[in-house]
Amino acid sequence: MGCQPASRPTSGNQTLTLGAVVALTGNASLIGQDQRIGLELAESEFGGSTPALSVRLEDGGSDEQTATTAFRRLLQQPVVALIGPSLSQQAFAVNPIADPAGVPVLGASNTAIGIPQIGPFVSRISAPVSKVAPLSIQAAKRLNPKLERVAVFFAQDDAYSTSETKIFQKSIQGLGLKLVTVQRTSTADIDFQKPIADTLQTRPDLIVISALPNDGGNLVRQLREMGYAGLIAAGNGMNSPNIYSVCQRYCDGLLIAQAYSPEAKTAVNRRFVQLYQKQRGGTAPPQFTAQAYAAMQVIHEALTRLDRQESLRSQSRNQALATMALPELRRALNTILLQGTYDTPLGEIRFTPEGEVIQKDFYVARVKMDAKGKTGRFALLPNPSPATP
Repeated sequence: MGCQPASRPTSGNQTLTLGAVVALTGNASLIGQDQRIGLELAESEFGGSTPALSVRLEDGGSDEQTATTAFRRLLQQPVVALIGPSLSQQAFAVNPIADPAGVPVLGASNTAIGIPQIGPFVSRISAPVSKVAPLSIQAAKRLNPKLERVAVFFAQDDAYSTSETKIFQKSIQGLGLKLVTVQRTSTADIDFQKPIADTLQTRPDLIVISALPNDGGNLVRQLREMGYAGLIAAGNGMNSPNIYSVCQRYCDGLLIAQAYSPEAKTAVNRRFVQLYQKQRGGTAPPQFTAQAYAAMQVIHEALTRLDRQESLRSQSRNQALATMALPELRRALNTILLQGTYDTPLGEIRFTPEGEVIQKDFYVARVKMDAKGKTGRFALLPNPSPATP
């Protein structure tokens, strides 16, 4: 698509470069900042081991044009692969640029339907909304067996939200619940009084939101301020502690299905939590941080396997990958990445040949805010519904 990758010298002991594009600015920056931390932790954990790997981070903003500029800039560099962008809306714009260039792209937070189908070099470690979203509706029904009437809000200008709300609405109908209203909002909205007033007239028992942390957090706060006292379930876009500063005490009780829990009792996750808490002062790591960390972990482990394979083939004790031409290295990395099984903070994951993640473990949490309403935690609910491969 007009981008010619830079050539890479084939000298020994070379540090490989991984490109990453996350939303450091704009209305998705609360997600991007979580991801930046995850990449930094992963680089400190894996970057210095063989094969050495460094991260070149670019701000993808919260729109397609900024992400496109960032992707094109990285494609001019000798990057072995790319992580990002933060939003599915951006992924549909930028992945078709990287895929024909033969650069592997691993999505860390792109959950909309259709992402892996963009091309053979596109994969993701973020579970699709079809696997995660229904769990929070099921949890709401368990908490309130008399639940009947459901209202839906979704950000109509965001591909993730529009994809997720379809799954939510299908789940609502599949459980025999009545969908009383569907309200379309925008990621830039800060005033929701009119759609809330219209929604409250429908007397919902549950309100389901597909939005990002900033607009979604404001929506939750205004729902409570305007008197709604029923259950609220939010989608994956709000699965971040960054919502606490937006909806504050009104976040309490919010239901969110999760593809990651800091309470998962695996050795890999305990190590990740320790790394995070050492840097962040004891707080629990959020899902977007864990997914970004896992994305770099997967790429590094795939490169390690490839390096061993090439070393055996060439009978070289040096870093064999440094002698490979960049297009060849990218193709080989993409192939071996999709063939592996990885023990990550998200649990065990692997991929379909198409690049879709296969993940075992999912959770449903309910937000518990502290007495001052300044911070909180995602408290796991018992017996979440199992995921299917």
